[in-house]
Amino acid sequence: MSTNASSAADPLVALGSLPGVPDAVDSVRKAVDRVYGHRVMRRRSNEITSEAALRGARASAALSGADWALEEVRRRTDFGSESEARTVGAALRLTAEAGQLLSIWRQSPLRVLARLHLVAAADSGDTVGRPRLHGEPVDELLIELPVPDADEVAGRLEGLSQLIIAGSSAPALVTAAVVHGELLALRPFGSCNGLVARAAERIVLIGSGLDPKAICPAEVGHAEQGRAAYAAALDGYVSGTPEGMAAWITFCGRSVELGVRESTAVCEALQRGAA
Repeated sequence: MSTNASSAADPLVALGSLPGVPDAVDSVRKAVDRVYGHRVMRRRSNEITSEAALRGARASAALSGADWALEEVRRRTDFGSESEARTVGAALRLTAEAGQLLSIWRQSPLRVLARLHLVAAADSGDTVGRPRLHGEPVDELLIELPVPDADEVAGRLEGLSQLIIAGSSAPALVTAAVVHGELLALRPFGSCNGLVARAAERIVLIGSGLDPKAICPAEVGHAEQGRAAYAAALDGYVSGTPEGMAAWITFCGRSVELGVRESTAVCEALQRGAA
């Protein structure tokens, strides 16, 4: 995370006060409250959760280079045959796994990240489920940023872990955006870093109580805003400047709102009997 922010007693709270961020936090909260108040949620929330998971996984895979149509993801059963299929399969597994790791996250976030990578990579190589070591390559071609060395990765992962374990009064959106941004900036694993970063963001949003039923897939919003906008916002995070950090957090907030819009459309389709 930015050295500018880390000088504060609680850097997450400091980030939450950056210009534009309180408005983004308020806008996200209102949007989430609206979809949770939808009449369909009282009777069919499990269906909304399942559909949000599917759409979130599809969107996360798209950002990692496997941009499949939703219906293709829905009907497909074989996800091991070629590169794009493996990416989609990894995204689906991560979305399912995220909900099982909520209780562990606050006590041992590094253990959760290792588990997420193990689930995503789905092989038994000795680089799976642990941060990369000196000299080990990173296969993350869609994120064109300098790759931090292994020592920096280890130090910053430990710092992020301590922030999560200590807890913060910062809004969930801020914490989720920092977790997501830090993992993308570090690319701590040899592969699947984008998928893991977005799954970790999902865990924060659900576990914080902002989206306890997992019906507001931020991944949908990230993908809808486009890969170029996603990369530009990440550049802001990596810059460590107040303006850049605020831009990244507000980008993530907009992504949650777009995820809300997606699930609201699903609610309305169910209400009409069309889905």
